[in-house]
Amino acid sequence: MIEGLLGLAAMLALAFLRLPIAFAMGVVGIIGYAYMRDWNFTIAFAVAQTKIYETGRNYTLSVVPLFILMGNFVTRAGMSQELFRAANAFIGHLKGGLAMATILACAGFGAICGSSIATAATFAKVAYPSMRRFGYKDTLATGAIASGGTLGILIPPSTILVLYGVFTETNIGLLFAAGVIPGILAAALLCLAVRWVVWRDPAAGPPGERSSWRERAQSLKGVWAVVVLFVFVIGGIYGGLFTATEGAGMGAFGAMAFALWRRALSWQTLYAALVESGRTTAMLFMILIGALMFADFINITSMPGDLKDFVSSFQIHPIMVVFAICAIYVILGTAMEELSMVLLTLPVFFPLVVSLGFDPIWFGILVVTVVEIGLISPPVGMNLFVLKTLLPQVPTGTVFRGVMPFMLADVIRLAILITFPIIALWLPNLVR
Repeated sequence: MIEGLLGLAAMLALAFLRLPIAFAMGVVGIIGYAYMRDWNFTIAFAVAQTKIYETGRNYTLSVVPLFILMGNFVTRAGMSQELFRAANAFIGHLKGGLAMATILACAGFGAICGSSIATAATFAKVAYPSMRRFGYKDTLATGAIASGGTLGILIPPSTILVLYGVFTETNIGLLFAAGVIPGILAAALLCLAVRWVVWRDPAAGPPGERSSWRERAQSLKGVWAVVVLFVFVIGGIYGGLFTATEGAGMGAFGAMAFALWRRALSWQTLYAALVESGRTTAMLFMILIGALMFADFINITSMPGDLKDFVSSFQIHPIMVVFAICAIYVILGTAMEELSMVLLTLPVFFPLVVSLGFDPIWFGILVVTVVEIGLISPPVGMNLFVLKTLLPQVPTGTVFRGVMPFMLADVIRLAILITFPIIALWLPNLVR
């Protein structure tokens, strides 16, 4: 166990010295593996070479660039504006209605995008000007956008669920099914957080204009493309028409078709979408490869077994172990990039959770929920950086204060999911 702890400490030290997390995990993984094999670097480099090759040719992982590409096409097709317009038509007249409409539109956009950062960036441009026009305070406006953006990685398709599935060898289709009801619960709790904010401070989210039923019906015409694309991809996967990887390809093609139909895709925008998708994919694959190397090192130490024995010696209820793991994730999320944090800790925590008899699908949803909290946790939450970059006129402190009620809502959701696992497992049990 000592070797694993020293390796973990060395990796964190390199990360805090600003070495990219992918390289920090990879370097420690290779050196640690060589040490465990009597300083045989030939074996360590051979394992690293094999890991790079296998990751690059992994057919299942091709779902990652395809879903990222689908999200980029969807963004350029302008579907976010239609979602926000429809949600605003129905609830925009309520106190905090525009903020709740933003959250619901983020949920719909996340169902066809799969990226938290892309969702937050999109609605910073789409929803923030409307909220400012109706006199919303920046705390509520930025908090709703940042927290709503996190829904993009829980509601399927989700890139992080794909990586979790590949890393832990868990069925990706079942993980997608498990994310549906928790995603709906997340949107509901975030909307309740908005209501709580405007109850305490009515001036934070004044009511907007009430739309007629005719205007509401017309607004729904703009969201049919979103519904069709979501049903086509997710319905096709669970209907047995194609696998998750094939579904990602069909979804990317469908999103491109919609973008072409709306005349939103020129040669220039197509090139930009491909380049952005390539860069994002390269970043994710580098982190994944580094994490896999580090995992190989951890797995040949005695750390996983020793940690299990250490926890068992306290004779505490297994669910308290899960609460402790989630608390550690929340703390790490305030200081580390989320995907790196998850892939770094899974080699340690996942064997422990499985050995305690918990369902890996349920734990995957908990991991994503914790990542969502990390995305809006000061000081390094990625969604906060996105908002600060796109809305430079808003002070950083305002953004930090704005997300606090939504972080509380996410923590409550995490506690609910831990207490009632059936919320995440009901749909997967139906489609198994």
